[in-house]
Amino acid sequence: MILKNAIILAAGLGRRTIPLNFETHKAFLEVNGEILIERLIVQLKEAGVSEIIIVIGYKKEQFRYLIDKYEVELIENDDFANSNTLYSLSLAESYLSNSYIIPCDIWCATNPFTSKKDDSSWYMIGDTSKSVTKLDNLSERLAVAFIEQSDSIWIKQRLRELANNPSQQMLAWEELLVTDGELAIPTFKNCEHFIQDINTFEDLIYLDAMSNHLRVEAIDIICTTFDIAPKEIKNVFALKKGMTNRSFMFECKDKSYIMRIPGEGTDKLINREQEAEVYRVIAGESISDELIYISPEKGYKITSFIDGARNCDSNNKSDVSLCMKKLRSFHERGLTTSHEFDLFGEIEFYESLRGNRESIYEDYQSVKNRVLTLKSYIQLNIEKKVLCHIDANPDNFLIFEKNNQTEVRLIDWEYAGMQDPDLDIAMFAIYSQYNREQIDFLIGAYFEEGCEERIRMKIYAYVATAGLLWSNWCEYKQQLGVEFGDYAQSQYDYAKEYSFIVSEYLSTFEDKDN
Repeated sequence: MILKNAIILAAGLGRRTIPLNFETHKAFLEVNGEILIERLIVQLKEAGVSEIIIVIGYKKEQFRYLIDKYEVELIENDDFANSNTLYSLSLAESYLSNSYIIPCDIWCATNPFTSKKDDSSWYMIGDTSKSVTKLDNLSERLAVAFIEQSDSIWIKQRLRELANNPSQQMLAWEELLVTDGELAIPTFKNCEHFIQDINTFEDLIYLDAMSNHLRVEAIDIICTTFDIAPKEIKNVFALKKGMTNRSFMFECKDKSYIMRIPGEGTDKLINREQEAEVYRVIAGESISDELIYISPEKGYKITSFIDGARNCDSNNKSDVSLCMKKLRSFHERGLTTSHEFDLFGEIEFYESLRGNRESIYEDYQSVKNRVLTLKSYIQLNIEKKVLCHIDANPDNFLIFEKNNQTEVRLIDWEYAGMQDPDLDIAMFAIYSQYNREQIDFLIGAYFEEGCEERIRMKIYAYVATAGLLWSNWCEYKQQLGVEFGDYAQSQYDYAKEYSFIVSEYLSTFEDKDN
């Protein structure tokens, strides 16, 4: 009898299972009263497989109890957010010999591991009548395989070659099986066992419409808001935009909506009561997307999806001009709220969230001191305060066609409050990572009649101040494990460069006075 083991790949985020994956790793979804990964482990042990290795990453703490309960081994993939199953498998390479390779999110009606087909390698596919020899043709891939000892030698060699190449780490592990465009091991049709992978919310409903995991808070809110059952929620998928939130799109009653679930740490950054007030103020103004539901307590929000809408292209001058015209129109309405966005106060607040940790920038204090010297100049040149968006970046402008006219809407009003309208111009500029020439074009698109030099310099001062603000914001988020790469560095660079530009400008007046 061949001594076999099993490698279960369970490191990934499971983005397609949104919103279920926010609270529970997909491996622990419940089907007919059983937890997916526990059912798999039991089936493996029933088949005589005692050595079970699980590669974990996302929500890794949820797997710890399996060590004592089932005597499994855990291997951590700390880079799970930037890798795929090929890299995860490479971490378990030393175990790869007479091995089942199994995803963590499959449900098997009967035990597929008691098959007598384990004297040679195989890759399992769905119950299809077609003969499949190419990976691209595996429309019913199950990612379940058995790798016999002799095949494991060349597969491990390929695994080392690919896994050590950073550009290949996002590959699925099955790419190892492809040689000259053909699968190097035979496929095995899933005709007997009914194996279903649970990739989406709808897959879970298909298997078990009464699963306890369908009662997550986000689903409960949708069902209550629209008076529907979970099975009426269709086409759920994650949206990869937004720096502070986790959002997904869904359909019900033949319409599409977007639900926002607050991201990590946003409870410290955003006042949801103030956000709700802003939405009350702008309701009916044709400024924002249509609000369906908002929870000031939890931060959940549902808005109507605008079909055919696209984000502003910050490198397209026509788009930029169109959006600046909309932004100015919004400012000129003079809407008011009971709260103000305190720019300099927020800098201190975000800095305080770092606790005792020093900034990652060695010259932070000197740059901050120079930025703070601009405060009096800014205050002297504020002409009015109205409701401002504060996060008026290109991704928050939606452009679409309606009744043969081009429309623009502003979305995501989390930071909005009373402020100087010129701050919104600076916010657009620094998110777009504009250079000085581009910033000047942006200012001209907003002030079509021309802009006084003192106002232009005030906007530069806002560029510096907002740069320091978002730099501190990024440093706090990085402590939570969220990385922003070049964006974070660029915000700090704006603080340095534009505080210097404005300081130089102001020094010319001091020289004249002397």
